[in-house]
Amino acid sequence: MSTQPDTKPLQKTLIGHGALLLFSAGLLGFGFLFFLIGKIALWPIPWEIDYQMPGTYDAWRMAHMEGIANGLLLWLSAAIMPLLPFGFKGLRRFAYAIIVIAWTIVIASALDPFFPDSRGLEFGGPITNQFAFFLFYIGVGGAMVVPAIVAYQCFRPDRPEAASAKLKLDDA
Repeated sequence: MSTQPDTKPLQKTLIGHGALLLFSAGLLGFGFLFFLIGKIALWPIPWEIDYQMPGTYDAWRMAHMEGIANGLLLWLSAAIMPLLPFGFKGLRRFAYAIIVIAWTIVIASALDPFFPDSRGLEFGGPITNQFAFFLFYIGVGGAMVVPAIVAYQCFRPDRPEAASAKLKLDDA
C-alpha cells in the first residue's frame, strides 16, 4: 500500500496551464513576427494590414520567451511532483503557487510590448506599469519562496525518508 498521494489530477492541471502558457507564447510570437516585419501578414492569406505593432524588439522577445519558459516550467513541475516531499495539501499548494507565479510573470511581461513604459521594474509611471510591477512582485516573490520551501523540505534532516536512507548507508 502506497502512502504517496495521487498526484495525477494536480499534474494534469499543471500540464493544462503549461499548455495554455505555451499557446499564449505562440500568440505573442505572432505579435513579435508582425512587429519585426512591420505589418500584419500571414502567407498564404492574400491580404495584409499595413500596421506597425507597438513596443520594442526586447519587449516582444521577452514576452514571447516568458510564455515558453513558464509553460515548460509547469510541465517540469508536473513531472517532478511525485518526488516532492509533501502530502496532498502541500502538493496542491505547490501546484497552485507555481501556476500563479507563471501566469503573473507572463501577463506582466506581455504588458510591455503593448503599452509604453510598462516594464514593471519600479513603482510609478502609467497604470499599466504599476500593474506589471505588482504582478512581478507576486511572481518573483513566489519564485523565491516556493523553491526555498521545496529545498528545505527535501533537505530536512528529520524527514522519515532521510532517516531510513541514513540507516541504509550505515548498514552498507
